[in-house]
Amino acid sequence: MAIELKQGVYWVGVVDWELRHFHGHELSTHRGSSYNAYLIVDRKIALVDTVWTPFAERLLENIRQVVDPARIDYVIANHSEVDHAGSLAEVLRHTPNAELVVSRRGQDSIEGHFHRGWKYHAVKTGDRIPLGETELLFIEAPMLHWPDSMFTYVVGRNVLLPNDAFGQHYATAFRFNDEVDQEELYAEAQKYYANILTPYSELVTRKINEFVALKLPVDVIGPSHGVIWRKDPLQIVTRYAEWAAQKPARRAVVIYDTMWNGTRRMADAIGEGLAEVGVDTKIFHAVTADRNDVLAEVFKAGAVLVGSPTLNRGLLPTIWPLLQDLKGLQFKNKIAGGFGTYGWSGEGVQVIEAHLKDCGFEVVPEGPRAKWQPDVTALEACRAFGRKTGEALAARLG
Repeated sequence: MAIELKQGVYWVGVVDWELRHFHGHELSTHRGSSYNAYLIVDRKIALVDTVWTPFAERLLENIRQVVDPARIDYVIANHSEVDHAGSLAEVLRHTPNAELVVSRRGQDSIEGHFHRGWKYHAVKTGDRIPLGETELLFIEAPMLHWPDSMFTYVVGRNVLLPNDAFGQHYATAFRFNDEVDQEELYAEAQKYYANILTPYSELVTRKINEFVALKLPVDVIGPSHGVIWRKDPLQIVTRYAEWAAQKPARRAVVIYDTMWNGTRRMADAIGEGLAEVGVDTKIFHAVTADRNDVLAEVFKAGAVLVGSPTLNRGLLPTIWPLLQDLKGLQFKNKIAGGFGTYGWSGEGVQVIEAHLKDCGFEVVPEGPRAKWQPDVTALEACRAFGRKTGEALAARLG
């Protein structure tokens, strides 16, 4: 159903309660998601973003509750990824007179997805399209999180439509931030940031500063996923600024895999050592833990410790994807270390440490190794390593 956000500005999107994986199977979405599209009705009519392809007809049904789609003058594609632009072809079939508005880099990406030869109106930061009492102001936001990304601001209604920025994969019965569970909301918002936007944190900071400098009043922020921010809408902008700074916290994450429970016992002992010096610690078995949930915890932590037995002069296969994510997501300001068991060659800890150094982390040296199964002495060395890591984290935090 269509829901009016401000005078003449409507949410016409779709809630997807069943979604459990996103970007193929790259990202977990335990609480589903929504695909938010927005209709601005004035003397001229604009649709900002569409929805994922399977939901095209539901989008059109919601639009018809407000206007005949054939009356739409502009279709704005803030970003070409198919969860937002997948219904473009069907929408444009029902809006024969509409002009397709994209960022300067959006034309290339949309052509690459659809191969339709559509006519484009490419806009840059500062460009405006008047609708009547209102007008649309465009702000390019490259790499938040694709090169083509942009924001649309509805002048006269004080509504910011920033596409993937400030969103969450969060299906709810309600549309607004003040109507939902705040703990769930911020857990999903931070998980979204940690797993998608962390590599672009410097750009996030720059874009926030640029937007603040424009001194545009904001009454509503309507992202492309999740709930819409209407109560103190800039609270999520403040949180983004904090998250982009990636300040370390007195928290640690221990991630491990194990063959015959030796490395697990080491992980538990390291966690005990961290707790002894007052560091809140979460321990995850890489096989059973959700990778994206683990990464959300790593994002919040000031220390990350990774353990694996040595296998074929390397690591267990489950550990490699997490190590690659730690590098690819460009987490900053973290202390790190490795640990693990071995039977004969024993290179695993050195492999972990080398990778963590390559991530830019400060590596705590001499990560504990135990031959075959850790004995009492080896487990005490693990506790000492946990204490050492916690003390190094405390020193960094001052």
